[in-house]
Amino acid sequence: MIGIPLGLLYSNASEWLIHKHLLHGRGKNKKSFWSFHFHEHHKASRQADMLDDDYHRPLFSAWDAQTKEVVTLTAAAVAHAPLLPVAPFFTLTVWWSAYNYYRVHKRSHLDPAWAKENLAHHWDHHMGPDQDKNWCVTHPFFDYLMGTREEYLGTDEERATRDKRARFFAQKAAEKGGPTTRAAA
Repeated sequence: MIGIPLGLLYSNASEWLIHKHLLHGRGKNKKSFWSFHFHEHHKASRQADMLDDDYHRPLFSAWDAQTKEVVTLTAAAVAHAPLLPVAPFFTLTVWWSAYNYYRVHKRSHLDPAWAKENLAHHWDHHMGPDQDKNWCVTHPFFDYLMGTREEYLGTDEERATRDKRARFFAQKAAEKGGPTTRAAA
């Protein structure tokens, strides 16, 4: 049963390492396979206050960030399959963690209010001033351990940015002669 906490620890460390070094490190290069994360997913999230509408599309309907995310998580889970006979609790925990990662990540980008309440650290990753912080999605344990947890939601800086964005969109709407089209959430 020691495999369960070890699997959770390993999975959280993997989130941190993969997110930092592959999804951002290599992903900032537009020619990299990993660029989908930073150049598609982050861009969509920043422009729509955490919402990423691509999650509304059926999986595998396009070779987009969400499909690549599922393919990568599935490949990682399959790569751990040989461990099942010798470390079943660890392997099953890693598989559950991959599923849970996708589940909470998707929900956080379909329901930003839920993300603010339940995954503030992930909301901070996308909406904060430094997108190279807050690497963990499911739990910020390794961000705290590695010193990369940076709180933004609910800070004076976040409130000032939210107010500035609200004024910007109100001005744009006034220029077009219509109501504000984006919430300041």
